Amino acid sequence: MLGKILLAFLCLAGTATALPVQVAGNEVVSTDDKSQPTVYKGRVIDSQTKEPLIGASVYVKGSTTGVATDLDGCFSISVPEGKKPLLEVSYVSYETVEVIAVQGKEIVIELSDAMNQLEGVQVVAYGQQRKTSVTGAITSISSDDLLKSPSGSVANSLSGALTGVSSIQSSGQPGAEDPDIYVRGAGSLTNEASKPLILVDGVERSFFQMDPNEIDNITVLKDAASTAVFGVRGANGVILVTTKRGEEGKAKISLSSSFGLTQALRHLTTASSYEHAQVFSEAQLSDNWNDPSTPLTFSSAVMDMFRNNSDPIMFPNTNWDDFLFNKLAWQTQHNISVSGGAERVRYFVSVGYLHQDGMLKSFENYNSNYLYNRYNYRANVDVDITPTTLLKLNIGGRVSQRHEPNGYGSNIWKYITWCTPFSSPGFIDGHYTRPVVGDYIPIGGGTSGLDLYYGYGYSEDTSNTLNLDIQLAQNLNPITKGLSVNLKGAYNSSYDLFVSRTPTASTMRWQSVNYKGHYTQPGMTLDNPMFDNEHVFITSGVDGLEEPLSYSDWSSHGRNWYLEGSVNYSRQFGHHEVSGLLLYNQSKTYYPSNFPEIPTGYVGYVGRVTYNWKRRYLLDLNAGVNGSENFAPGHRYGFFPAGSIGWVISEEPWAAPARKWMDFLKIRASYGLVGNDKYSGARFLYLNGSWNPLHSNANFGKYGSWQFGSMYSDVVLKDAVENAVGNPVVSWEKCRKQNYGIDLVMLRQQLSFTGDFFIEQRYDILSTRNTLPDIADISLPLLNLGKVNNRGYELSLGWRSKPVNNFSYNLTANLSFSRNKIIYMDEVTPNEPYMAQTGRRTGMSYGYIFDRYLTDNDFDPATKELLTNDKGGSVPQITIGNPRPGDALFKDLNHDGKINEDDNTWFGYGQRPEYVAGFIAGLNWGNFGFSMQWTGAWNASRVLGIDYKEPYGMTNDRALLKYLADGRWTPENQSSRFPRISFMNKSWYTQYSDIWLMDASYLRLKNVDLSYTLNNNRFLKKIGIGSFRAFISGYNLLTLFSELADIDIDPEEMTGSANLNGEYVYSYPNVRIYNIGFNISF
Repeated sequence: MLGKILLAFLCLAGTATALPVQVAGNEVVSTDDKSQPTVYKGRVIDSQTKEPLIGASVYVKGSTTGVATDLDGCFSISVPEGKKPLLEVSYVSYETVEVIAVQGKEIVIELSDAMNQLEGVQVVAYGQQRKTSVTGAITSISSDDLLKSPSGSVANSLSGALTGVSSIQSSGQPGAEDPDIYVRGAGSLTNEASKPLILVDGVERSFFQMDPNEIDNITVLKDAASTAVFGVRGANGVILVTTKRGEEGKAKISLSSSFGLTQALRHLTTASSYEHAQVFSEAQLSDNWNDPSTPLTFSSAVMDMFRNNSDPIMFPNTNWDDFLFNKLAWQTQHNISVSGGAERVRYFVSVGYLHQDGMLKSFENYNSNYLYNRYNYRANVDVDITPTTLLKLNIGGRVSQRHEPNGYGSNIWKYITWCTPFSSPGFIDGHYTRPVVGDYIPIGGGTSGLDLYYGYGYSEDTSNTLNLDIQLAQNLNPITKGLSVNLKGAYNSSYDLFVSRTPTASTMRWQSVNYKGHYTQPGMTLDNPMFDNEHVFITSGVDGLEEPLSYSDWSSHGRNWYLEGSVNYSRQFGHHEVSGLLLYNQSKTYYPSNFPEIPTGYVGYVGRVTYNWKRRYLLDLNAGVNGSENFAPGHRYGFFPAGSIGWVISEEPWAAPARKWMDFLKIRASYGLVGNDKYSGARFLYLNGSWNPLHSNANFGKYGSWQFGSMYSDVVLKDAVENAVGNPVVSWEKCRKQNYGIDLVMLRQQLSFTGDFFIEQRYDILSTRNTLPDIADISLPLLNLGKVNNRGYELSLGWRSKPVNNFSYNLTANLSFSRNKIIYMDEVTPNEPYMAQTGRRTGMSYGYIFDRYLTDNDFDPATKELLTNDKGGSVPQITIGNPRPGDALFKDLNHDGKINEDDNTWFGYGQRPEYVAGFIAGLNWGNFGFSMQWTGAWNASRVLGIDYKEPYGMTNDRALLKYLADGRWTPENQSSRFPRISFMNKSWYTQYSDIWLMDASYLRLKNVDLSYTLNNNRFLKKIGIGSFRAFISGYNLLTLFSELADIDIDPEEMTGSANLNGEYVYSYPNVRIYNIGFNISF
């Protein structure tokens, strides 16, 4: 009785009104109704477990009369006479239902878990869990959201859409636009050791070039509780990609097509011919203190020809960006999928096609443009062999062909910055034409844009990738309820055929052009009125474009397999829910890059136990044991445990009063250990390397080593050099991870909030010693010596309105932050403490710190000498170059009165942004739909590389980038962004410094989609169409608040400096996409 009274009291407290009430047993009856009531009885249970729901609220709709169910889920309620017996039944985190009661008969009311219906089950490692029971840090995105992006790589949709995920897309090349993805930033010393594990249907594979129509959802596991079961592979987070499957029912056919135009986001404009010459002369004068007697390279006559554009053949002014590249390029995507099934067989079949054109113009009789064609296919079949035996078969893959020009290849995007506007007018009478070098333009004309690829042929990479999965699930309920076993096998293969086609002619036909007066009037100057300026063309070479192209090919291949066996148990005992998993997996990869004749292999053991009581108190224990070939016996296996707990506060009885506004509240915490065994592809780290008897002597080019004491003798001793030294005690790189989170759903599931705070401490990082002499002719062994800490937070706030008058909308804002810190890296103690990298973030830049630009006041008016501190001035001594006004003055960090290498330090941020924010908005009004995604990133930097910051190049005959010309220091513009342009002082001009540091922050309209949908249209039904959707969409449409975008460089791209892998990559520009398309469902 006491329990019933307490339950009634709680119910009363949660639904208090201004009306007086009285309690009768478990019934709460309003005293404002004096009529004779009718009593109805019933029972409220869980729709899945059939367990009674204690304390569920049962109200008469439209009144204040209500009761709470008892310990058996039963209720008895009095309905006033004349009142319709429509009951409203609700329970915390369950869907509210309305039922009509029947007098004299006990009704059974089943409630479904509201969070299940809204969120569905959550994909986790090796299975699924109810969303409300998850205690790890997990986020996901659905297929519908992925399809809103027209990008050719599905991975470009993730940054800004998922908390904790950042990406850098440094290229928009057709077929090569895949980004680098990171989960919670970088936790290790190297880029390779910071990349997440990617699994497609539980098997390690890339998803970047999958057709998004095949994908059901993408889930990101971020903390140790979620990833520890992957052991060695899950140290940097795990991305789980789940493909679509069929459902029982009539076959559903879906057809989608889209047509788009792509546009480059980088336009490295060079100065015009006149501006090129004008700034060139200005630099010469500046180097010589503006002495008017300074001999100038460009004469006044040449300057006049450039300024007036008097002769565009001999003195061209070619804008190579316009000449070589189309403003827009074509892209199209198509997909058809069929899904359905009978009682025992279900299927999903999909075929997709993607075509992308590049922006390069073709001038030959073959296609030298960039081009990409991709064909995706997938068939997923589920067969119920018996009522307790399920067979799953997946076949998927793609065939693609990537086409690109020969010549300078990918370095086109480097050398285009070298191309001078006066190097060539392009084609005259169908022939590539160049003015005779050096006759009138004295610096030789420089590089022409057509030199980069014209007449060199093309290359093609035809790739064939096949993925095959087979899985058998056996339900063992006849033995023990909730017990099952699973067997899974996967096979992946790839084959690439590379073909190169080049002209067979020994020299390509081209023509030089000169004035007739050059030959008939030797010595006469160009500005002489009598000079014969008729053009004379001299053709050389053969017309290689009409010759057949040569053919050469080579190939590469790869294959791997994966096996998995598991025992699963899931059972509910009253209010107790338990589950368990024991799993063994093994994989083997053939033809690795290092020791390709020896396959790589992994074995792993996984265990997981979960428990909850009343879905209120949650416990999750995980452990993974992994073995790696890289470590010696005794160090080969690593044990990686993790645990997490959760408390669903909203399920507490005392929280019932808040159920009118709080639907769900959970706090959670996790702690665990994960590991890593990879280091730049190195293998068998415990073994000494092989011996090489064919090393070359540095002095004489012979095999062997010189005799000590006979350095200048050409007699060498035959010997062998050991390639590497092993470390028999090297072991796992490890990371301790903590995560603390909160999940809140409010206001009838319209408002949601998720917050996470994480701490990661990575130690025993695999690295080589940095404190040993650099003269050892051997690869040093890897040691467990590095330490890096990483911490941050993730916040997500969303609102999803209820539909009102056929209108609904949703808003989501998220923010992710991660920052690492190097604790130890075996760093050589520098001369000054500020020179040390230890204690800083990874990825920072190193160089001088800019102070100000030198002015005339810093020089002696008479001698023009710099007034340094040893000459009575205040400027530190500069040890490089010959300073002039407009040159940079760097900070003397150690205050020794000199600017030298001891004044270098670390500055800026890394290439990965520390902050990533997203804002997603969508609305539906009638048949119209609209959605957009904004992505922002900040605390990221780029440093302009040598080809982006050196005017005229190292040989002074290259192009001048427009932003360097516009932003240069001049006496009239002393608050400039960049230093004066100089030839004399180039060594000082190009020093690594924060002058060349660019803020890579941005705010970008990543995706936008506007659609109109017809459902159940009478006319469409007559022709067999269930629904029709037409849409327009865009990608990277707008970029704001970007210093790089202001100079026409996309903020995600590299800028001539090394990327995260230490490679100097000059890539195809990122692109903007305008897209239109339709979806038809039959």
